[in-house]
Amino acid sequence: MAILIGERAHLIEFPSVLLPPGSTTGSIVNIAVHQNLSEERKRDQQFWQLQHDIFETFGCSSPDPPRLEVRNVTQTSVTLEWPPIKLATAKLRSLDIYKNSQRVAAIPSPLTNTSTKLSGLSLDTPYTFQLVLRTSAGTFHSNIVSVRTHTIADTSGISVCFGTVADPILLEDAKSALREMKAKWSDKIQIDTTHFVCTTPAMTPSGAQASGGSVAGGPGVEYQKALQLSIPVVQPQWILACLTEKKMVPIAAYYLGVTPPNAASYYSQRTQSMSQASLPSSGSASGAHKSAPNRSSMPVPSRGTDGTPPQRRSIEPTPEDPEAETEATQQPKRSASITETRHRSNGTMDRNFKFPQSQQQPLQRVASPPSQPSSPPPVPKQQHPHPQKPVPLPSSREGEVGEDMPPVNIITPSSVEVPPPPPVEKETRRPVIVDEEDEDVGETVEIDL
Repeated sequence: MAILIGERAHLIEFPSVLLPPGSTTGSIVNIAVHQNLSEERKRDQQFWQLQHDIFETFGCSSPDPPRLEVRNVTQTSVTLEWPPIKLATAKLRSLDIYKNSQRVAAIPSPLTNTSTKLSGLSLDTPYTFQLVLRTSAGTFHSNIVSVRTHTIADTSGISVCFGTVADPILLEDAKSALREMKAKWSDKIQIDTTHFVCTTPAMTPSGAQASGGSVAGGPGVEYQKALQLSIPVVQPQWILACLTEKKMVPIAAYYLGVTPPNAASYYSQRTQSMSQASLPSSGSASGAHKSAPNRSSMPVPSRGTDGTPPQRRSIEPTPEDPEAETEATQQPKRSASITETRHRSNGTMDRNFKFPQSQQQPLQRVASPPSQPSSPPPVPKQQHPHPQKPVPLPSSREGEVGEDMPPVNIITPSSVEVPPPPPVEKETRRPVIVDEEDEDVGETVEIDL
C-alpha cells in the first residue's frame, strides 16, 4: 500500500501494485480516474431485469380462495367438496373447516384431498360451513354454505353401493325404488356412501359393476372397504321398506344375515303380479262384467197393504251382510205384510218382527163362551212356551154373554184380564226400542216357536 500526497496535502492510500515500475519513495506519479458509463448501463439493466423476474414470479398471481360446495346431505351428516386449491407461488400452511363460525378440524392432505364428511349432526337443523386457507402469501376464506339436515321422512339423501344381489329382479326393484325416492347409487364406495347393499359378501358380479377380490367365493373389495369405513351393510329389502314407509326405516332388521320382515310379503306380491300377468286380459274383463249384474240384481219390493209405494233401497240386507242389516234397521218400518213375507235362511229372529196384537182376527173367531176359558188364545200358545191359565168368568155372566152381547165384547175383557207373561213382554219391547232410538244390538237369540 502506497501513500500518496496530493496538491492539497491529502493523504491517499493507493495500492502499490498499481504504481509504475521503478516508483519509489519521493517519486511523482500522475493518476487519472474516468467514469465507465457503459458498465453502469449494463449494471442497471441486469438489476431491473432481476426485479421484473421477481415481480412476474411472486407478484402477479396469488392463491385462489377455496370454492366450497355441498355434495350430499342426510339426517345426521353433510358431505362437502371443493376444487383443488391453487397456491400459485405461495406455500401452504393449513386448510381448516369451520362449522357455524367455529373451527372443527384441519383437512388432512389438503393438496390432494378435495372433500370431507361431517357426521354427528342434529336432525332437521340448519348449519353453515366455510373453509379457511392459510398460506405464506396470506389467509383466504371460502364462500359460506348454508345447509339444513333432512327430516326422517326425507329419503333423498340415501347413497348406496350395490354389491352381490343374487336376485336380478330384486336388484332392479331396489334401483327403481331409489329413483322414485330421488336417491342415488354407485358401483364404488365413495365418501358420501351411506349404505352397502348386497345379499352375500361374495365377490361382486359384473351386473353390479364393482370390483371384487381374487377369490371367486371370497368377499369383494368394496365389501371389505365398507367394513373398514364402518358403512352399514344391509339387504335390498331395506330400500323397499323405505319406499313403502316413505321415511328412513331402522336398519337393525335388515342387516346381512337377518331375515327381513318384508321378505315374505315382497315375494308373495311378486308371485301374484306374475300370475295376473299370465292370465288373459279378455277373460278377466268378461268375468268382471258378468259378476256385476249378478251382484246388483235384487227382487222388486212389493207394495204395502195400504197401497203406499215401497221405499227405494240400494241393497236389501241379508244375514250374511251385517252392515246392510244395520242400515236396514235405521230405515222406516215396513208394513206387517212385508215383515211377515221376509224370509231368513239361517232361522234367526228378525229385528223388525212384532208379535200380532190381541185385536187381530184370530181372537175374534171364539164364539162359545164355555169353551173359551178351557183353551188359551192361539197367539199366546204359538209365541210362549208356557202360557198362563186364563181366569174363568162366573156362570151367570157367561150365559148373558152368550145370548145378549156380541162376541167382540166378550174377547176384550178376557184379553185385558190375561196379560202376556213378562218374558214375552221383554221380547216384544226389544225390537221397538231398537227401531225408535236406532241403537246397536248384540247377537240375536233363537226362540222356539
